[in-house]
Amino acid sequence: MIVFLKEFWLFGLKQAYACMFGGFLLAVMLLTSIWYPIELIHRYDFIFLAAIVFQLLLLAFRFETPREALVIVIFHIVATVMELFKTSDAIGSWAYPEEYIFGIGNVPLFTGFMYSAVGSYIARIWRLFDFQFSVYPARRHTLLLVALIYINFFAHHFVWDIRWLLLAATFWLFWPTRIYFCVTHTHRNMPILLGWLLVALFIWIAENLATYANIWIYPNQQETWEMVPLAKLSSWYLLMLLSFVLVTLVNKVKLREACVPELDQKL
Repeated sequence: MIVFLKEFWLFGLKQAYACMFGGFLLAVMLLTSIWYPIELIHRYDFIFLAAIVFQLLLLAFRFETPREALVIVIFHIVATVMELFKTSDAIGSWAYPEEYIFGIGNVPLFTGFMYSAVGSYIARIWRLFDFQFSVYPARRHTLLLVALIYINFFAHHFVWDIRWLLLAATFWLFWPTRIYFCVTHTHRNMPILLGWLLVALFIWIAENLATYANIWIYPNQQETWEMVPLAKLSSWYLLMLLSFVLVTLVNKVKLREACVPELDQKL
């Protein structure tokens, strides 16, 4: 029991450590929605500048590696392109209701960091838990799948939405795959599909908090705030898969090896 409690405690600490950037960003969003006294800087611009400063501090104090910072840059670019499309006047999937200076079109620049926080989490948790895999699909298959997922985020506004086919392809491709993670000295494992679902659920919860804080709003939230439908989980699940595969471009997919516990002493 003592061993279990110690491992559970370290698991929580490592998860919190990996969520450092995303947790900071969400905290700034929520706090500034309650109290924001700076009149010279728009709140969205303050969030953008705060994210940059925090990112530089993570690098300066070596809480984040240059490779993990590269993941953030990649996600920022990919996300901003999608945001520009989704928030365009012709599409209007969601909107950012407040003013800003640092932005492109209808998109304030801090939005890229929201997606980057997911990539940052995956890259860091990968290192902390010494991720290993069994029966992992070929890279060409995973890249093709996430390319179709990304295209469908745009194309479903004009042609048939194939997200359910993409989800079925995801289950078919990754059903045998198990992810192994090491908390202390022993690798535990779980189906990778279940792991993605759990993370997607936490993202959905964070999305509800962010929309409540007026960071962005959906058309049905313009008059009064409503909870984001649970059906949105399908989008976050696919985004989770897209994020994970993008991280594999900078993090090597390792098959089963001996566990190398990292940062146990620091935590």
